[in-house]
Amino acid sequence: MARYTGPKHKMCRRLGEKVCDSLKCPVDRRPYGPGQHGQGMRRKLSEYGIQLREKQKVRSIYGVLEKQFRNYFEEANRMKGVTGENLLQLLECRLDNVVFRLGFAPTRRAARQLVRHRHFVVGGHIVDIPSYQLKPHELIRVKDKSRKLDIIHMALKNSDRSSDLPWLRVNKASLEGELLEVPKRADIPVPVSEQLIVELYSK
Repeated sequence: MARYTGPKHKMCRRLGEKVCDSLKCPVDRRPYGPGQHGQGMRRKLSEYGIQLREKQKVRSIYGVLEKQFRNYFEEANRMKGVTGENLLQLLECRLDNVVFRLGFAPTRRAARQLVRHRHFVVGGHIVDIPSYQLKPHELIRVKDKSRKLDIIHMALKNSDRSSDLPWLRVNKASLEGELLEVPKRADIPVPVSEQLIVELYSK
């Protein structure tokens, strides 16, 4: 599956917000666009520009490309309920995102790589597809042969992000977690306005 391989911090500075998971993101120190003209006057964005930026923000956070993101939107639009909320729920239930939320990886990029390298078992079977859609009550655990990986233990040591998420349960001792339910919008800690994305694709 294709993925974005460009400079992640450049994307953060272009959007004006931290959309990567790195602790060393320079957007706080340099809150202006990249390049030699980055400190120049910012143009006032049009309505379309605001909607486009919101979409790019969500894409960058979850690490999906345009075609895949469009497929998620179309699926969300077919589902019952609010399209924008459905979209975020689909993205949050991706295996790589849940691995990150549980604290098994320091970033979503690292979580994606760990999944691709077959370090996780879902429901008794090894799953190496980062976009795999988890269902409520599915168990995710670190494969037996991967339990000594330093990256996983360091990530768990430095993370408590899952403790504030009522839709996840993690057992650090046994290196396993569970998706308790599909998250509600209020429980998804992503600072975006998903309605703007719906308006963009509805044109």
